[in-house]
Amino acid sequence: MPRPQRTEAEIEAVRTRILDEALALFAEAGWDGFSMRKLGARLDIAAKTIYNYLRSRDEIYLELLIRGFRQLHAELTAATGKHDDPWEQVGAMVEAYVDFGLTNPHMYDLMFSWHVPRYDDYVGTELEDLALVELEVALDNQLLIAAAIVACVGDAGPVSDDDLRFMAIRTWTQLHGYVAGLNSTIIGYMHPHPDTIRARMVEQIQSCVSTEIAGLRIPVPSDHTGGAR
Repeated sequence: MPRPQRTEAEIEAVRTRILDEALALFAEAGWDGFSMRKLGARLDIAAKTIYNYLRSRDEIYLELLIRGFRQLHAELTAATGKHDDPWEQVGAMVEAYVDFGLTNPHMYDLMFSWHVPRYDDYVGTELEDLALVELEVALDNQLLIAAAIVACVGDAGPVSDDDLRFMAIRTWTQLHGYVAGLNSTIIGYMHPHPDTIRARMVEQIQSCVSTEIAGLRIPVPSDHTGGAR
């Protein structure tokens, strides 16, 4: 008697399990050490079974990135939704970004690792369309930051595209440096109790970001140059 066809929910559950284990394997073995055979062993299934759900290591990788950037976007959006004041929204985004990076270190490392393929590597391949989706989802986070900057500047604008790009990059580099430093344990060598300076570090980043945004407009209310808190 033939096996009943899986429902969409069952298929999605299997894909989710595969992606969860794939993320753990990427964290342990890196890009070069990842293989479908190793992933199958973790899942206790034959490697060929995985191909019924995901075509290759690259497709798994892109699907994980899409998941990660969408989750980040959702958490940044949720954080800003708790505030009406755009300056407080920017501060909330800073804190939410740090929370995401520290709560999801394996995903964060995969999203921002230097030693993995990028969109250009997939141009002209069968995965180009999926890679484009991943790129657009990733850039949605930059657009979210840019929109918050525009809201802060308000009627004192307009803000040039170059300034928006610069500020989005400047904000991300501050946040990424801190999160990556903690996740890699490097900051742990620089400070005996890194957890004790987290609140101070977040507040300092919030203050720096707010001050730099303030430079794009005049005047700026003095009580809004210190970030979200």
